[in-house]
Amino acid sequence: MADRPNIILIITDQQRYDTIAALGFPYAVTPNLDRLVQEGVVFSQCHITAPSCVPSRASLFTGYYPHTTGVLANGQKWQHTWVEQLRDSGYRCVNIGKMHTIPYDSDAGFNERYVVENKDRYLEGRWYFDEWDKALAAHGLVKQQRETYRQRSDYRESLGCFDWELPEELHSDAFVGNMAKWWVETYPTTEPLFLQVGMPGPHPPFDPPARYSEPYLKRNDLPVTKPSAEELETLHPALKEKRVHDVEVDHDSVVWSLDPTPEQMHRLWAHYLGNVTLIDEKIGQLLTSLEERGYLKDAVIIFTSDHGECLGEHGLIQKWSMYDVVTRVPTIVWSSAGRFEGGRTVDGQCQWFDLGPTILELAGITPPPDFEAQSLMPALQDKPWEPRSYVFCEQAGDVALGGVEFITGVRSDRWKLVHFKGSKEGQLFDLEADPKEVHNLWNDPAHAKIRRELLDVMREWLIDSNYRTRNRTAEMR
Repeated sequence: MADRPNIILIITDQQRYDTIAALGFPYAVTPNLDRLVQEGVVFSQCHITAPSCVPSRASLFTGYYPHTTGVLANGQKWQHTWVEQLRDSGYRCVNIGKMHTIPYDSDAGFNERYVVENKDRYLEGRWYFDEWDKALAAHGLVKQQRETYRQRSDYRESLGCFDWELPEELHSDAFVGNMAKWWVETYPTTEPLFLQVGMPGPHPPFDPPARYSEPYLKRNDLPVTKPSAEELETLHPALKEKRVHDVEVDHDSVVWSLDPTPEQMHRLWAHYLGNVTLIDEKIGQLLTSLEERGYLKDAVIIFTSDHGECLGEHGLIQKWSMYDVVTRVPTIVWSSAGRFEGGRTVDGQCQWFDLGPTILELAGITPPPDFEAQSLMPALQDKPWEPRSYVFCEQAGDVALGGVEFITGVRSDRWKLVHFKGSKEGQLFDLEADPKEVHNLWNDPAHAKIRRELLDVMREWLIDSNYRTRNRTAEMR
């Protein structure tokens, strides 16, 4: 076993925890991820620090909370990462796929970047042509996107679900998976290697090739849920406004419905899971190439996602809220060469950005002392480890969240509180009695004490964070 393993970090975009068969979701067809689960270590309560792409990723790749990085919503500039430390220490650092740095083509600490961005870029960077755009253009094609989907007669009823009708190998997730495989098979073997593979899916549009969604469309047991009228009535006003906004504005080619039919919801789940199965297939092919090239003799593979997806739960679509279906992400760490014992699940709470110092320590690098992220190495090595008593989440108002300036969430093992800046209303859930987060206890007098306690925890966390990172904030970007 070498001192410095090859590290492969695979990040999907907008993938819920409950989309992998081996994690207790039997509806999904995910044999390659199932293998990583069965042979690796699963962190079952890993929560992101921001419920949207850019602030979540900036937090992961810097080791600081969003309010410290200053990246609180999509479109904000960030580019410096701890990958620079890996590169400077001798790792060959390669990114293939989505990182979502702003600007897109920042080196972000990598020796090589092959950027593939959102499936449906429409605002910032709309005319930035990434590797996927170039590949399509080389074939005389233009990717399926909002302008073309809008021409369909069923556009408003599709909820963002379409079939990929161009060559299968040019679907964004197939393209990224194939390109990562090509790099591994073509580039002269270089160790130690840090390879970050960013899959654009299952982020919408929900448009896998039909052969992936069709098996799910034939099933009648997908866990499609319908929120009650009572839950919809008790949603926070900012989330009610978001529901209406998502009907009026087609972000990522999704025109939402305030009352989708069971058939629409079944199709939504089928297309989403079909995209997950496509990604799983490409991960399996990449693992085979890594093994054949010798990289897996001593390697650590990390699979995870930047945030989840509501998929109609709570009457919402996409992210930008702090329900567990958005904040809790699959996080699997697999190793060869006996680095740590696999086949285990770690149930204590951790934050997604804790992967940063973990990767640095795997590479033999001491994380900066003011990192707000905490290494998961003790848990991986099955040594005494203190889970986080509380995890936190932050989000500024964004393109699909215009009804509030800022949202802050705090979660313990049992309780979750969400504070909406400038609002007398908030959210409070007893996760033990109400794991689906349906019954909001914010205004319940019987729970006023726990509400006050969690608000105090939030205040003390912010004070401690601002003091601890006082010399770092101005240097982040």
